[in-house]
Amino acid sequence: MKSNRKLRARVSPEEYKLLARLRERKPAQNPPNPKIKLGDRIADGVAATMGSWRFIIIQSFILFLWVVLNVVAFFKHWDPYPFILLNLMLSFQAAYAAPIIMMSQNRQATIDRQDAKYDYEVNRKAELEIELMHDKLNQLREQQIVEVLQMLKEQQQRLTNLEELLQQKLDNK
Repeated sequence: MKSNRKLRARVSPEEYKLLARLRERKPAQNPPNPKIKLGDRIADGVAATMGSWRFIIIQSFILFLWVVLNVVAFFKHWDPYPFILLNLMLSFQAAYAAPIIMMSQNRQATIDRQDAKYDYEVNRKAELEIELMHDKLNQLREQQIVEVLQMLKEQQQRLTNLEELLQQKLDNK
């Protein structure tokens, strides 16, 4: 019986305290909901826009048009070959786009870390709840085994009594 108790005590007191705290916080019902600041929304919007095929196609078209108009010169050459103004504008765009995209990525990494922590807490709570259920089932099974053993002993006693009665009746004949 003592060996069964060792099997049953899977959830330590520390784990039970953790489970009580997790039950109180209810992580599965209270997912993280970070406040999004204006700057974060702008950074996400810029990153989403610049990371799209639409942006690449429109920018490619504008660059192509810029080069063609300056090479063919239907209008006045505002940026003759080697297109220094175009190069300056693209450098400007890259100088602003890279940090804005990095801000968006950093924010997303923070959100991912929070989500991973949240998932861990939910999974940990589920694991502890399952362990407690196993403990309760093991305890119920132990109680049933004790009850069945008791019933078997009673049945054995009854059979022994019946056997003795039969033996006495046989002996009396």
